[in-house]
Amino acid sequence: MIAYIQGKLAARMESGCVVLTPGGVGYQIGLTTTGVSSLGPVDSECEFYVHTIVREDAIELYGFNSWDEKTTFEILLSITKVGPKLALAILSMFGPDDLRRLVIADDYTTLVQVPGIGKKSAQRIFVELKYKLESSLGAAQSVPDLESGSVAAFRDALAGLANLGYEESEARDVLEKVFAEDPSRDVGEALREALKKISQKAR
Repeated sequence: MIAYIQGKLAARMESGCVVLTPGGVGYQIGLTTTGVSSLGPVDSECEFYVHTIVREDAIELYGFNSWDEKTTFEILLSITKVGPKLALAILSMFGPDDLRRLVIADDYTTLVQVPGIGKKSAQRIFVELKYKLESSLGAAQSVPDLESGSVAAFRDALAGLANLGYEESEARDVLEKVFAEDPSRDVGEALREALKKISQKAR
């Protein structure tokens, strides 16, 4: 399963792009409108966290700029009658933090702004979304007070450390110190500094 792609932008479309990897293989990636607007010029470097869907007649790839976006997309896919196109449409209008705010406010009516979602389907989707975002809400409320870009970097770095096998409590403590020292760090910088601190602590 493809989970991450890095390469050069070979082409851009209204609903996605083609990424040419260093091995010479081009992958067509479906993106949110936000993802498309964030693309650079053709031949520029790009990278995405990827969700892979394997069908009988096709393999579909969907790309996201952050781990938080990817996991939120997967939560949306787990909701009854929500397929990849509708999940992308929802994320195109409401990012992960926006959806968490809707859940906190108990506001399902705002979802009707998404093309293809009526009042009844909005209520149905919201009921499942609220239940499935509960764990994410807990994590969101315990993120340090940072700018929105840094909050996303904090979450992605936290997910990265978890994938490396570190306990969430330990990873969170270290990352809070890392971002307290420099809130402008990106994910890669935060991970490197966090691993350095964990290594020093283990000595």
